[in-house]
Amino acid sequence: MNLSVKKRWEFGKSLKKYRADGLIPGVVYGKHLESPISVFFDKMEFLKVYEKAGESTPVTLKGDGINQMVLIHEVDVDPVKNRLLHIDFHAVKADEKTEAEVPVYTQGEAPVEKQSLGKIEMVKDHVVVEALPKDLPHDFTLDLSEIKTTNDIVFVKDLQVPKGVEIVDDLEQPIITVVEIKEEPEEEESIQEDTENGEAENK
Repeated sequence: MNLSVKKRWEFGKSLKKYRADGLIPGVVYGKHLESPISVFFDKMEFLKVYEKAGESTPVTLKGDGINQMVLIHEVDVDPVKNRLLHIDFHAVKADEKTEAEVPVYTQGEAPVEKQSLGKIEMVKDHVVVEALPKDLPHDFTLDLSEIKTTNDIVFVKDLQVPKGVEIVDDLEQPIITVVEIKEEPEEEESIQEDTENGEAENK
């Protein structure tokens, strides 16, 4: 997967006009690089690449003398106007293992929720792994249909990890827990308590 880029020599306030023209600034960091590489790239092209790659699938930056494999490390978005401001890329080498945050998604319906016994709570939505860039998983998907009781907990160690991938996070850390739904007091009991309190005040 490629992303066309060109070297960037503009910084600071001057970037505003480039963003208005659909060019997003970014910077490439990496321990094997002599210095960070500042780049520009087309916003729409980046969004298409980001949708497919996420932050754990390698992308190759190409153009203007640049040919560098990277991971999309940090996406800076304007919280008010919800538009792209800047992207940090992490340069990687095809033959060297690297760490990446892999998102965790869920699918299906949990019987424990369907029966109104408990509510699913996702306490961790990503897991850090280490692997060669080509082996990094795009995501982990958990099947909620296996969660049948309030005692069912999914831990990091329960993830199905592809060959060549090592989990860096604590294996005993929970990803999904179940919060028990407690029954509310019956309305009749509340009415009875109010009546008794009223009679006591009258006396």
